[in-house]
Amino acid sequence: MPLSPQDLKARMGSGLLSFPVTHFDAELRFAPAPYQEHVDWLSSFDAATLFAAGGTGEYFSIGQEEYPTIIRAAVEAAGGRCPVVAGCGVNTARAIADARAAEAAGADGLLLLPSYLMAGTQEGQFAHVKAVCDAVSIGVVVYNRGTCRLSAATIARLAAICPNLIGFKDGIGEIDLITRIRAELGDRLVYVGGMPTHELFASAYDGIGFSTYSSAVFNFVPELALEFYRALRADDRSTTDRILSDFFYPFAEIRDRVPGYAVSLIKGGLRAVGRDPGPVRPPLSTATDADVAELAAVVDGLRRAA
Repeated sequence: MPLSPQDLKARMGSGLLSFPVTHFDAELRFAPAPYQEHVDWLSSFDAATLFAAGGTGEYFSIGQEEYPTIIRAAVEAAGGRCPVVAGCGVNTARAIADARAAEAAGADGLLLLPSYLMAGTQEGQFAHVKAVCDAVSIGVVVYNRGTCRLSAATIARLAAICPNLIGFKDGIGEIDLITRIRAELGDRLVYVGGMPTHELFASAYDGIGFSTYSSAVFNFVPELALEFYRALRADDRSTTDRILSDFFYPFAEIRDRVPGYAVSLIKGGLRAVGRDPGPVRPPLSTATDADVAELAAVVDGLRRAA
């Protein structure tokens, strides 16, 4: 049985969050066997929650007909060792359909991703989030990023009438806004950092009261991702500074070269450690062999230093 919204909220706030990539074969078809092996591997580490078909999992390129299969595969591979939260979005009708499909597939919760193209008004965003929350009984986390920019007042209104709205994830980085949301909502929600390569921003968010964040690099360096998270929570600045210098800054330098590398280079990282997840789907481009080799050298340097 899926976790209750409040149990999911507690689990999510207890540790680091992992966002698995979605595996495709050479013809860009979903590859269930390696995907499940990957989710099983990630579930063996101390991740508080796995997010299937999220941004790193290329939700934006997944068809509705294959979506339930992917979510069910993640739930089966996780085997109850950690909760599984499914991405949904695009528009209200698609988000509701995918939300219901994810719930039927056994997902514990939903990450409501930004709508396609149009930002809309606060009233329109309110109606969109409420409609998705009303459509399911599992927990919902709303993601402030791109076309979704909810104000503190809108979040407060939603929290008051949607009991299964359990979380707020931020990928915008407006510190004054998220400070106000955290101050006004208090412990009503779990607060998740969601900036691209969030470890680069984690210290600032930790100071505001965001107890957790999504780690894309958990896909290929889970031990390092967990070491950084634990050092952050322990206020071990020397360790976080070392990991930033040795890994995250070089990683970000490669990531910033090509649009879409925030996803493509994560799959490249898996190639670099011998766990090839296959290509990305268009409109993204697969990371070049040269960039993967450069990232592999960074990872190898970490291993030699350990």
